[in-house]
This record gives sequence, structure tokens and C-alpha cells, in this order.
Amino acid sequence: MLDVGLGIHNKVSGNNMKFQALVLVLATGIVATPAIADENASNPLAAVNNTDIRYQYFDLGNGADKQDAFIEGAYMLRPDLKLKYELHYNSTDVTGTRFTDFEKVSLKAIYFPSQRPLNDTWAIKSAIGLEWILDLGDPEKGIGTGSDQIAPFGGFAFANTRSGLTLIPLLQHFASYNGPTDISQTAMRLIALQPFGDGYWAKADIKAPYDWENDAWPATAELQIGKNLSPGIAIYADFLIGIGSDRPYDKGAGLGLRFNY
Repeated sequence: MLDVGLGIHNKVSGNNMKFQALVLVLATGIVATPAIADENASNPLAAVNNTDIRYQYFDLGNGADKQDAFIEGAYMLRPDLKLKYELHYNSTDVTGTRFTDFEKVSLKAIYFPSQRPLNDTWAIKSAIGLEWILDLGDPEKGIGTGSDQIAPFGGFAFANTRSGLTLIPLLQHFASYNGPTDISQTAMRLIALQPFGDGYWAKADIKAPYDWENDAWPATAELQIGKNLSPGIAIYADFLIGIGSDRPYDKGAGLGLRFNY
């Protein structure tokens, strides 16, 4: 493990004002903008504005765990351009001693080139984008990777206009551009999102990244069950499981509170 503490502190101070400004803009939007309920924000390609407060617990095996408290959300800059953001704070004892620290902040720009019907039942939306990940952690504490990343991606959302089912295949490549840890992962992802009556929904999310540096497949699956309490507020629970011998965790669970605006 490499000590990158000094560089991390410099990055935190240099980007703190940018993140605070982003949160201020989004918080202002929550107060000033009417709620949008047409699309579900659990679909990463939905044209919605939202802010989620989330907590997830991961069983890492051998008696170790990781707890992730984070804020994530999205803001539509214009009808065909979306900005997503995340800020993660971790607590883990994977090294044998429990440490807590910020893990990462990420910004993701998503552009929607086209949206059209395929037939009487299905419609398609295309998406391309770029994610920037600023690592804030310390690998010696078991938090973060120590390297910043850039991650281009693309995908589609296939929406069934009769049942409400949405299928979202995505492909994204993560590459480090500085820091001591070399990262090169190509991630395949498939999301299925189904709304139900009385504001309920279910989402299945399968992620299968290939790690080119370590010749590994750290695959995971997530099931999310949620309910819209009102047009502006929703709650949900996550159930997570690691897949295969290269899994990053054994199992996990989480809770989320969503503000739509």
C-alpha cells in the first residue's frame, strides 16, 4: 500500500469550493423548482433533477466490513444534457483497524443525442458521457484507490410504453491518469427498472467490470425496492451481492432518501 495522504489533502482543499458551489446550486433547485415525477431517478439516463442521501453496508468477508455514506444526484442543464455528482464517505476495518475518511467525489456529464420510438411498444434513448473521479481516500486505510480517474461511457435506455419497463445496457471504461495505482477497467452494466402501482418500483442492476491490470472480474448485483411517498420524496432499500471469486464484497444492504425537484 502506498502513502498518498499529502496529495489527498491538497486535492481536497483545491476542490472543496467547487463541490460546495455545486451542492448550493442543487439545494437551491430543490427549493425553487416543482417536482418532476414522470421518470424515475434510479434510471441513470432519466431526464430528472434529484438529490439522494444514501447509506450502504458491505460485508467484505473474514469479519471485515465497509460502510459508505454518500450523496448523489443529478441536474438537467438543458433537455439533452445532464450533470450527475457523488460524494462518498467511508468507514472500514479491512486493514484490521477501523478508519473513516472521504473516499471520492465524481462528476458525470451525460449527453442524449437522440430519443425516438422503435415501434408501438418500445422507445429508445441514446446516451454518451464522461465521468471524472477525484480520489480523496488513503489506500493504507483501505479507503479509495489513491488515483484519479477519467471514465468515458455510452449506453441506451429501451422503454416499454405499455408496461413501463426500462432496460438500460451501459458500457464504461475507467482509466487512472495520475496517482500511484494503475487502474484500467472496462465495465458492462445492465439495469432493469419496473414501476408498480401506488408509487412502488423495483430495479435490478448487474455490473460486470473486467480489471485489465489484475485479470479479474469483480462483478456485483443489486436489487432495489422503492416507493414514491409524494412527487418530491421517495425512499428505497438496496440488497447487494458479490458475484464470482473476484467479487469486491460478499453481500450488502442499503437505504436511500430521495428528493425530486
